[in-house]
Amino acid sequence: MISDTPFAIPRGNNRRIPAPTVPFYHLYDLQIRFNDIDILGHINNSVYLSFFDLGKAEYFVSALGQKMEIGKVGVAIVNINCSFFSPSYFNEPLQVVTAITSMSVHSFKMEQRIFNPATGDVKCIAHSVLAGFDPSTATSQPLPAEFIARAEAFEHRSLVVKK
Repeated sequence: MISDTPFAIPRGNNRRIPAPTVPFYHLYDLQIRFNDIDILGHINNSVYLSFFDLGKAEYFVSALGQKMEIGKVGVAIVNINCSFFSPSYFNEPLQVVTAITSMSVHSFKMEQRIFNPATGDVKCIAHSVLAGFDPSTATSQPLPAEFIARAEAFEHRSLVVKK
């Protein structure tokens, strides 16, 4: 789901949850599958990375108009850091918000948050770096100017940071 106005992002009652660094204009409902649950009865930590990937893929398609075709994706994740704050359980409603926080000519940073919309409980926050990538040569490449322009238009602000 996309919006022209930022989504209100809950922080719950946990004081350790940092405030969002940017407004979020993209939100995606997540579906928990039975095999996402671990032996402790909550979502396995590794599953959250898949949830973040779903949020990113939907962001690229709906927010930036980018086709997601196998073997033709023009970006690659080069770094991802995830902070966990609260466990999630089967049948719990979850959503992920996604935003590009900054860009250079070759890469960009994203912030994502997974939370329970019913309780406001933030489950985890990811910060990622993605770089322009040419899958046919398996080498880095600059981000296309059209990609940068669409991202800035969607995020309602300038994203390119000059070095």
